[in-house]
Amino acid sequence: MPDNRIAVLVPGKIHPRVLETLKGRFDIIALDQDESPKIDAETAARVRGVAVAGGFNAVWMDAFPNIEVIANFGVGYDGIDVRHAASKGIVVTNTPDVLNDEVADTAIALLLNTLRQFPNAETWLREGRWAKEGAFPLSPFSLKGRRVGIYGLGRIGLEIARRLEPFKVKIGYHTRSPRDSLPYDYYPTLKEMAQSVDTLISIVPRTPETHKVINAEILSALGPQGVFINVGRGWSVDDDALIAALRNGTLGAAGLDVFYDEPHVPAAYLSLPHVSLLPHVASASVPTRNAMADLVTENIIAWFGNGNVPTPVPETPVKARG
Repeated sequence: MPDNRIAVLVPGKIHPRVLETLKGRFDIIALDQDESPKIDAETAARVRGVAVAGGFNAVWMDAFPNIEVIANFGVGYDGIDVRHAASKGIVVTNTPDVLNDEVADTAIALLLNTLRQFPNAETWLREGRWAKEGAFPLSPFSLKGRRVGIYGLGRIGLEIARRLEPFKVKIGYHTRSPRDSLPYDYYPTLKEMAQSVDTLISIVPRTPETHKVINAEILSALGPQGVFINVGRGWSVDDDALIAALRNGTLGAAGLDVFYDEPHVPAAYLSLPHVSLLPHVASASVPTRNAMADLVTENIIAWFGNGNVPTPVPETPVKARG
């Protein structure tokens, strides 16, 4: 007998917990994420929901005429054409808040790794160099007394700031408008902040306005004692400018968890000793990824259950449930 349940499309890979939860309630249609979907019109017409980790563009939306909701696995949803979705009345959701703590923790860890070179020190020990060559060299930088500027003070940026407070550093931030009642210095432009701090942490999303804004001018403003940390999007960084600044001493060090063309990392970064690199693992713990998966399925189940969703993105045509 044909399956008369609501069909939910899963393009490409997604957390297995999403599939495990949805398959008991919906008819799952899994497809490879090519330039355009390979599917017959009858099956495409049955699809009313989408669970996706990655991109979902207008071509894919138009191929499924009855989509009502797209649930994105991740807080960032720049790979989804939300404006096109809104024009078609399609609800788009993401997974905010459940990963805030994990990403903020990673930002602090990456900052400490970059300043104090802890990964290099561990390698020194593991390779037996401590016994053979003596103590690991002193780290050139310290967190003590630093002035930290946070580029993007949203949910995650605010958690990063709160974690920095016990380190007794001076904290500032740049966003489009100041946040009321915060004890941090506000800078109206990114350049002004870079000129006033020696440590810059970027946690901004991918938008046209953030494309390669971390450029030679901003890096030069941080100075030779300056440190740049990125846990937002590689899209925001001019890699050539960052590599040049690290090579010529314009910038002191950098810690990167995200890259422009993931998973491809510029080879020049690998050869620089004063760079700490992570393979986009800020939210990559079992508990956090499980929570993200649960929120994806909660959004889909809620939509088809009561016509509402817990976490719609701002551009979508419905509001969060009260």
